[in-house]
Amino acid sequence: MSKTIYVVDGARTPFLKAQKGPGPFAASDLATQAGRALLLRQPFEPGDLDEVILGCAAPSPDETNIGRMVALRMGCGKKVPGWTVMRNCASGMQAIDSAIANIQSGRSELVLAGGVDALSRAPLLYSDAMVRWFAGMMSLRTAGEKVRHFLKLRPAALLTPVIGLMKGLTDPVVGLLMGQTAENLAWRFGISRQQMDEFAVRSHLRALAGREAGHFGEIVPVVDAQGKVYAEDDGVRADASMAGMAKLKPFFDKKYGNITAANSSQITDGAAWVLLASEEAVRKWNLKPLGRIVDSQWSGLEPEQMGLGPVHASTPILQRNGLSLADVDYWELNEAFAAQVIGCQAAWKDDAYCREQLGLEGAFGSIADDRLNVDGGAVSIGHPVGASGARIVLHLLQVLRRNKAKRGVATICIGGGLGGAMLVESLN
Repeated sequence: MSKTIYVVDGARTPFLKAQKGPGPFAASDLATQAGRALLLRQPFEPGDLDEVILGCAAPSPDETNIGRMVALRMGCGKKVPGWTVMRNCASGMQAIDSAIANIQSGRSELVLAGGVDALSRAPLLYSDAMVRWFAGMMSLRTAGEKVRHFLKLRPAALLTPVIGLMKGLTDPVVGLLMGQTAENLAWRFGISRQQMDEFAVRSHLRALAGREAGHFGEIVPVVDAQGKVYAEDDGVRADASMAGMAKLKPFFDKKYGNITAANSSQITDGAAWVLLASEEAVRKWNLKPLGRIVDSQWSGLEPEQMGLGPVHASTPILQRNGLSLADVDYWELNEAFAAQVIGCQAAWKDDAYCREQLGLEGAFGSIADDRLNVDGGAVSIGHPVGASGARIVLHLLQVLRRNKAKRGVATICIGGGLGGAMLVESLN
């Protein structure tokens, strides 16, 4: 990068697991509350921002251009542009990358970038047949015509709702749910149910240990319309155990599969922000950055193998910077599924995969277990699709700072057959 890109500060909401029905916050509510808390502790006014960029994979119909909507609600004023990006699971990381590009070009100096989703509020939809029935009713004139048309209604066939979230989590090109693509990785690399469940239990235990040690200082509490305060990620389970994991049946491939709801990331609501600044902005406002973003990379691969996206994005970024897997002090590899993270490790250790898919001479290596997702990940914390890419960048910088380490990689798999990665350095 021709210019140094600093990460000055960041904040996120607690990640709230979807329960029965819509959660207490719309996506714009979450992004607004987290953003306000972050901006209130800065030495500049919200109107001094050059732009606000927000990633969101599933905004509600009344949240069109949610980035602009939230910028106005945060008090940035009418002159600060706010806009929205969407790169599926990496929308929050894309927001950061878009901010980087604008700072690099000189168009911006100080940018608030992040991501949000309220997946509990994904809509229930009518089928096309039911929509056509409504359209037919609207075109009729007389009461008799409408009665005859109404008698043609077949509730069992037409009124069965279409679950919007399931459609959104299905790859339209290959026709597979994201969990089915993870089953592909489990089959390809021989990943067992026990391995997946062990990974999931460890994710919960690490998240609990991180909470008790105060490792989630980036979380700001949010308050709902009734005054209830939400201060912690509520999907982390203190009772996570192998025995408990074993009780769940496979969800995505009920006959042959091993991926369950418990060893998958949680459907969650949440928002995450980072504040990015150029060197000039750091000097102007006397800011104290957490670290800097050194490089970023996007890569594509087969949609049915999308979980290996981190391998395809992280490998070239490391090669470009003369690094091996072992040269990276800490990793945040988003836990879409336990099998997916295990699969990435297996791919890097596989001679044939590295030669045929990555163009390497042989196996690339492995990430030490005590350097990977040390405070848990999406299996325990949750995966609000638009927010996770920003969350892992922010939390990685926190991990580097508290461990007095220098270098980290945040990386994420992306539905549709993509991977994203960012190389960051702490400014300890």
